Amino acid sequence: MMTVEVTQILHSVVSASSQKMKESWSSFDTFEPSFRPLVVIELAKGTKEETREWLTKRIVDKKANGGAQLLVKPLVTENGDQNIYLVGASHFRLLLGAESVGLVKECNDNSMRTFTYSSRKTFKGFADDNHNFLTMAECQYIIKHELENLRAKDEKIIPGYPQAKLYPGKSIVRRLLTNGILVQIFPLHDREELKKLRHTWYGRVKIGYQPLDEIRCYFGETIALYFGFLEYFTFALIPMAVIGIPYYVFAWEDYDKYVMFAAFNLLWSTVILEVWKRFCAVMTYRWGTLLMKRQFEEPRPGFHGVLGINPVTGREEPVYSSIKRQIRIYLVSLPFVCLCLYFSLYVMMIYFDLEQWALDYHKENESNFSSLMLFVPSIIYAVVIEIMNRIYRYAAEFLTSWENHRLESSYQNHLILKVLVFNFLNCFASLFYIAFVLFDMKLLRQSLATLLITSQILNQFAEAFLPYWLQKRHKKRMKKKMYSQKTDTGLSLVEQVNLEKGMGTYFGTFDDYLELFLQFGYVSLFSCVYPLAAVFAVLNNVTEIYSDALKMCRVYKRPFAEPTASIGVWQLAFETMSVISVVTNCILIGMSPQVNALFPDSKMDLILTVALVEQMKLAAESLKE
Repeated sequence: MMTVEVTQILHSVVSASSQKMKESWSSFDTFEPSFRPLVVIELAKGTKEETREWLTKRIVDKKANGGAQLLVKPLVTENGDQNIYLVGASHFRLLLGAESVGLVKECNDNSMRTFTYSSRKTFKGFADDNHNFLTMAECQYIIKHELENLRAKDEKIIPGYPQAKLYPGKSIVRRLLTNGILVQIFPLHDREELKKLRHTWYGRVKIGYQPLDEIRCYFGETIALYFGFLEYFTFALIPMAVIGIPYYVFAWEDYDKYVMFAAFNLLWSTVILEVWKRFCAVMTYRWGTLLMKRQFEEPRPGFHGVLGINPVTGREEPVYSSIKRQIRIYLVSLPFVCLCLYFSLYVMMIYFDLEQWALDYHKENESNFSSLMLFVPSIIYAVVIEIMNRIYRYAAEFLTSWENHRLESSYQNHLILKVLVFNFLNCFASLFYIAFVLFDMKLLRQSLATLLITSQILNQFAEAFLPYWLQKRHKKRMKKKMYSQKTDTGLSLVEQVNLEKGMGTYFGTFDDYLELFLQFGYVSLFSCVYPLAAVFAVLNNVTEIYSDALKMCRVYKRPFAEPTASIGVWQLAFETMSVISVVTNCILIGMSPQVNALFPDSKMDLILTVALVEQMKLAAESLKE
């Protein structure tokens, strides 16, 4: 009798626990008295009714049935089209989603832990009626994660589109995108929060730090880290600029007095990167991404191959031979990159021919006009470099996509490697040639100044002012609603969605980091012969902060937040440039007349001394790691 009672009690406890687990994903959890749209889904015009019904059913269906258990409402436009849908989620559903994506939050004891719904009361700031516990960017990231994890079950095709094949485990959203049925998915702006952010960020000219925590809450960690790095790098350039101004003024015509500045440059280029890593770790720990576990990476949308079984997940997905990929990389991509590098060197030699022509012309005429002509070859070459970099970027993207990398991280690493190798040679080969082949410090100063200033002007125009101008020119009717102070937050939902869906798409921080990488190269490699390089870099970065903030808030659609703990592979890129700068500055110091005077009898002693200093510096850097 006693055994029966114990069994019944245990059964009731297990049933209650089981019932509680079922309730966590039950249908009433999707009920929300006030629907808050967070994400917009735009389908292609003319999308078939059965396709729309099937997709919306999968979005709102229970998790147990393979759905996302989110909220969705159609947005009826003026002409009656229903190709736009608004997606939201209940507060309870977002909390469960925060657990599934592994968000890290601060606890009441000030420690950082992965959020779990069962221990929600232990987290700082949590309350059942506090809908601001999760930032809007985190909510949109959760919805994006759930939408991307909508997977086919028994469907063989997308309803209404027999050519769009499906198989068990295939991401529905990715298939809709690759077949052109789904045009875009983007998060909505919060007009009121955006207005506050704009005011504190760039609405008024002030000397101070950026509101990185507010940027992170609105745009996510990836964007906030970029602006944090941009701000840090700008402040790090100030000592170089402060020292560079008097150094430039008092040694204007003496191009060989650069030893002390080169020595300072050598130390500066390595110290700032070490300090940044610590600064970055402090920020990302406070934001919770430093401890966030990395999610299992899904295949890229463009990845294709024969249907097979993933040995890790056990799901059916495309499989592509790594041997075929290596053949494409080494027999096609690598020769193409080498050909582009050769062409870049060929263009560089044409530039030196133009320099010689301009010099001969100046010697013959000796006029103000001929003096100006001395700068024309460098300006033309700087413009050609920017054009070549952008054309090559498109070719590199095509080749990297054609290589058919399975993961987005692998795709990005191969793309960054291709772009950095070409950009480095294209931008700096002429400077190395002038410094170590021609030994012409006067020409090196002129070329460095022209390349740096011209590239900064072109980048500011191409990345900020041109998109801003195009946005105003092509959307005059929407512009009045967007920029009018009276209607800035008074737009109807339909007007806001129609405005935002026509805005440009922000494709990530790749170009922004690349610009800073090249700028770091100009400053760290040869600024000892042109000390004003850091001054122009500081001025450019101050305007860059405001122009980048402007384009994020007014030119582009709001990007989805992406949790990250660092600047990724760009940290390695900057550290590699730092190593190259150590070698370059050591050689420049060894070439200087002041150091050569210390070794009048034996050049071999000079070479060995410089090599020893260089190796000691590189060894000190490796010990830091």
